[in-house]
Amino acid sequence: MPETFTVLGIVGSLKKTSFNWKLMRRAKAVATEGITFDVFAYLGVLPYFSEDREGERTPRMIQDFRQRIESCDAILVATPEYNGSMPGVLKNALDWASRPPGESVLDGKPAAVMGASPGRYGAARSQADVRKVLTAIGAEVLDRELSFPRVHEMFDDQDKLLDLETGPRLAGHLAALIELAGGATPAEESELAEYSRTCQQLASDQRVAEAA
Repeated sequence: MPETFTVLGIVGSLKKTSFNWKLMRRAKAVATEGITFDVFAYLGVLPYFSEDREGERTPRMIQDFRQRIESCDAILVATPEYNGSMPGVLKNALDWASRPPGESVLDGKPAAVMGASPGRYGAARSQADVRKVLTAIGAEVLDRELSFPRVHEMFDDQDKLLDLETGPRLAGHLAALIELAGGATPAEESELAEYSRTCQQLASDQRVAEAA
């Protein structure tokens, strides 16, 4: 892996206190040394995609968004589920990133998707749609989902994470993304695996303590 491996986080919710934002921040927190997170927080100000605004008329903020995708080593998308699919602002951003034809900054870019929702499926349908769109654009998409159903039960009233298994699940997803990108050395993969085992043991100890 290069000295610094950069993951660009993209959250499909505009609500800054959303559970998907909380999980993205948690993913950033569990990232091992050498992994840098650059989270894009401006989906809501991107204009609607229009071919009339391409070429020399491409808005500066779209150019900046594409540059951040181009500069990263991989992307991690966190999506809620609205009416059985991804939010419109996320689809709009991906449409902009897919252009111009044949020159998309997402072409060949390693990408992974995760999602959370208060329902029992954890934004599984939304994640499937995001992976489908990313694949159509040409990204190299991790063929697995990471779902967090009933996510509102994972945090207390002070937004403290109660589910100790979330950390290792996020770490495992990141490890798979880095492996997809061809950026992890065997030693680094071992380090992530050890972290995952440690978190799982902590979760097990916590369950035992609560049952006592």
